[in-house]
Parts: sequence; structure tokens; C-alpha cells
Amino acid sequence: MTEIQKYLAEEVGEDLADGIITRREAVRRLGLLGVTGTAATGLLATFTAAPTAAAEPGKATDHGKQSSSETRWAPVARESITFPGPRVPLMAAWAPAAKPRGGVLVIHENRGLTEHIRTVAGRLAASGYSALALDLLSEEGGTGAFPDEAAVAAALAAIPPERFDEDMKASVSELKRRVRGKKLAAIGFCFGGAMVWRLLAAGEPRLAAAAPFYGPFPEGGNLEDSRAAVLGVYGGLDTRVNATIPAAKAALEAARLKHELLTFTEANHAFFNDTGARFNAHAAAEVWRRALNWFDEAD
Repeated sequence: MTEIQKYLAEEVGEDLADGIITRREAVRRLGLLGVTGTAATGLLATFTAAPTAAAEPGKATDHGKQSSSETRWAPVARESITFPGPRVPLMAAWAPAAKPRGGVLVIHENRGLTEHIRTVAGRLAASGYSALALDLLSEEGGTGAFPDEAAVAAALAAIPPERFDEDMKASVSELKRRVRGKKLAAIGFCFGGAMVWRLLAAGEPRLAAAAPFYGPFPEGGNLEDSRAAVLGVYGGLDTRVNATIPAAKAALEAARLKHELLTFTEANHAFFNDTGARFNAHAAAEVWRRALNWFDEAD
């Protein structure tokens, strides 16, 4: 089992432990990932053996500011686009800022390019950063070609990780073309957080900043060819991903990169996703503010 396949299988176990899916559904999803029999039973037992903390309930909404000038705020409408990739045209959602301060590459969770991720791109654009949300399943026909999120995760697990690196680099090139002369950044969530770490370790030098959200640091990852200022975001209850924080810190320090490893102690894995069971409204609002400030301050 590859590092990425292991991570995706553990996501299934964590969803079962948190009551998001049933055991039957967990077994089905593991089967799609190629984990069956004793291996599946053992993995699920690991995650259901100990009690887990419940996610904070609630749903965030974006509120416009109103003043004497009657300022209004809403996510920018996203447009489905394609652009040249290493092998086939890549698919993405594009949200252009009216007066961009920079551009941000958005990398999705293991659920693929969902409406939630498209909305994140629109929120970034409304906040001054043109955003390109890549579909890492472009070569398979896109996220919409799959019947459900379990099939999406299984498809992602079957892709050689090096292909993700190539597609993300091509997306940085497209973003640079669309926001000429502006600084570039990357943000990713869960699986996408792991992908942002991979992009930095793959020697992508064009990013001024990056914000991987609760993504495991890749084994043996070396960041010495990166120049990005890195904001690593974690949930304090997410012990599985947090076990990789020491490796991330060591790599950041070895590369002498500006960085902050930010842990929200009462939040869990995937706390930023307002469509998920682990959503934490307070942590999500604060991390959004901090991520935008981080991008603003990057050189």
C-alpha cells in the first residue's frame, strides 16, 4: 500500500469512528481502495477502539460589511475551465478577483472538486486573490464522472503520486499566466493539504506562500528547493495527521523557510469544511483570517 493509499484508507476508518459512515459503508469503501479481509478488519478496529471527540456543530455564513459606502461581499462566481496539462487538458474552477493581489492554487480533499471547494475559490477571489481550483481527476474525466465520494477516493488512490506533482506544476503555470506579475500561493485541505506539501517538496519555486490544511507531511519530504512561506494548519484532535508535524517542522527548519505551524486545539480533522460533520465555525473563521493575512504578508 502506497503512502497515499494508506492515508485514504485511514480517512475511511476515521469517518467510521466519528459516526459519519456506517461499518458496512466503511468496508465497501476500503474494498474500493483494495483493502479487504483481515487488513480491513484490523484497520477499522484501530479507529473504533478509542472514543473520539465530536465535532462542534454549526454552519458558518459569510456576511457582507455595510458602511456609509455600502460595501458588499459575496463569493465570486466560478467558471469551469480547461487548460493544457502534461498529458491531457486539465479541468478546474476559475474565480477571478476584480483587482487581484495575487493568485492561489486550490487543491481539493479526497472528495474531489466539490461545490464546497469551488466556493472556497470564490471566497478567495472575493477577498482579492484570483483562485484556480484544480480537479486532480481530470485525466479520468473529472470528479463528476464518478458516482460517489468513495469512488472518487478510490480513483485518487490509484494514481501515481508523481502525476499529481506534474498536474499541480502545470496549474501553477496557468495561474501565473492568468495573474501576470502577481505573487502566487497554494492552499489545500486534507488530501489536498498533503498535495500542497508534495508540491513544495517537488521543487516548485514559484510559490511565495502555501497553506496546507491538516495534510500529512510526505515521508522523506525535502523542502530545500522551495521559497514559500508556509502556514501549516492543524486540528488539535487530529492525532493521526498531527503525528507528522515533527517531520514537517524539521524539513521547514532545514530549508530555512519562514513558517508557522498553527494548531486549533479544540478542532478536529477537516474542521474548515462547512459541509462536513467535523466543521468548527470558530476555528474556520479564524483560520480564514489568518490564511489571508499570511498570503498578504508573503513576498
